[in-house]
Amino acid sequence: MGLARPKILFKEMKLSVYNKKCNLGTFIPLPTERIIKSASMIRQSSFSRLINTAVNKKQSNSNSDIQWCFSQVKGTLEDDATEADIISCVEFNHDGDMFATGDKGGRVVIFQRDPASKDSVPKRGEYNVYSTFQSHEPEFDYLKSLEIEEKINKIRWLKRKNPAHFLLSTNDKTIKLWRVSERDKKVEGYNLREEDGNLKDPSSISQLRIPVIKPMELMVEASPRRIFANAHTYHINSISVNSDQETYLSADDLRINLWHLEITDQSFNIVDIKPANMEELTEVITAAEFHPNECNLLVYSSSKGSIRLCDMRAAALCDRHSKLFEEPEDPTNRSFFSEIISSVSDVKISNSGRYMISRDYLTVKVWDLHMETRPIEVYPAHEYLRSKLCSLYENDCIFDKFECCWSGNDQAIMTGSYNNFFKVFDRNTKRDITLEATKEIAKPRTILKPRKVCTATKRRKDEISVDCLDFNKKILHTAWHPQENIIAVAATNNLYLFQDKF
Repeated sequence: MGLARPKILFKEMKLSVYNKKCNLGTFIPLPTERIIKSASMIRQSSFSRLINTAVNKKQSNSNSDIQWCFSQVKGTLEDDATEADIISCVEFNHDGDMFATGDKGGRVVIFQRDPASKDSVPKRGEYNVYSTFQSHEPEFDYLKSLEIEEKINKIRWLKRKNPAHFLLSTNDKTIKLWRVSERDKKVEGYNLREEDGNLKDPSSISQLRIPVIKPMELMVEASPRRIFANAHTYHINSISVNSDQETYLSADDLRINLWHLEITDQSFNIVDIKPANMEELTEVITAAEFHPNECNLLVYSSSKGSIRLCDMRAAALCDRHSKLFEEPEDPTNRSFFSEIISSVSDVKISNSGRYMISRDYLTVKVWDLHMETRPIEVYPAHEYLRSKLCSLYENDCIFDKFECCWSGNDQAIMTGSYNNFFKVFDRNTKRDITLEATKEIAKPRTILKPRKVCTATKRRKDEISVDCLDFNKKILHTAWHPQENIIAVAATNNLYLFQDKF
């Protein structure tokens, strides 16, 4: 029996009762001096010591003080965009000098930061197209009579070790490792080949020549170095490069596989939640990620709203998690849609390795890896839609998978919404701001004005009614520069770049 996709699972299966009991304690932050003193007195377990190696970066200027302004927009501004042009993922590399986008047409576009904008005072976040290549083509599985889309589901960069750049891209079934390199020299004067590349007749060679290297116009080449295929029965939803830069994981609806970057014909299954009887299936894996510092730790989320942290040192098959992050549901708020909106669509561990964010349909939650019982912070993504869940179920929008991301200093969080809105949450002040990616602000240095959504009958001049939101315009994919306040927001077929006011 084939696996139904999460949407079909929720629509056609009887919703399981989610009514676990949990004793909640009161979380009281301890003074730093007391924590340090206690840590020196108590001998911690090896696992706790691993977690404690993750230290938060020092608090910098409050992100709520940032005035975001328009920098650039990539893609056509016309409304005649095709389905293949819709952006399906966006990812900065580790130093932020490049970022890549993937689309539903299987293309990958790499942008490089303009050196002049980086060296200017103040710095500007301007990027130009560096390389474009076709990563995946549409395929057909004849054994299962299924079409395999070329859509790029995820892109992940590897840390740079030489002049070339390496990145992983995946569609539903196949993962590819790409090498992107520059070439500005060519070789002339071959002995056995003509200048056009055709082979010479050896009998016509009367003397040997020494090949000469000559300069040529800069050319960027993208070539697939490895192809990792035939390891997933279901659709791949996540890939994540390990901190050792030698292995990576790939996750589908029921399994997580561990790969070595040099081995294409073998992978190790480290998580398998497939039941013996598929009729007993109650949840699927929705996202997975390695810890940024500890190569043995990984987390994965499920459609039931839980997140599991696994330690690969414990067993070859991580069927027993080390920690389970799950928030008990308030029985008074339970409804037909409870299990659907609690499904975690994205999970990201902070750059410091201490915290983790998860995105469900209505909220963004911040978890401390030391505390499993409940999140330490909860931010509403679009609470005003709670009264619209019935209509969102009818038009399938309730199954949209929104991503979330951390700022470089872990002090702010960003995620998307409908009507081309996206929200930035400041963890220091607990304030948030709603901004809009729209053509009207596509002018250099235009400051973005905060947007407000009104649920009441009467609204102010600067507010928009919840009934007027365009649910066809949605921001599912966002990325934050790892070192600066530069953000990339994918709005259908356009990619908007914003930065703090300069």
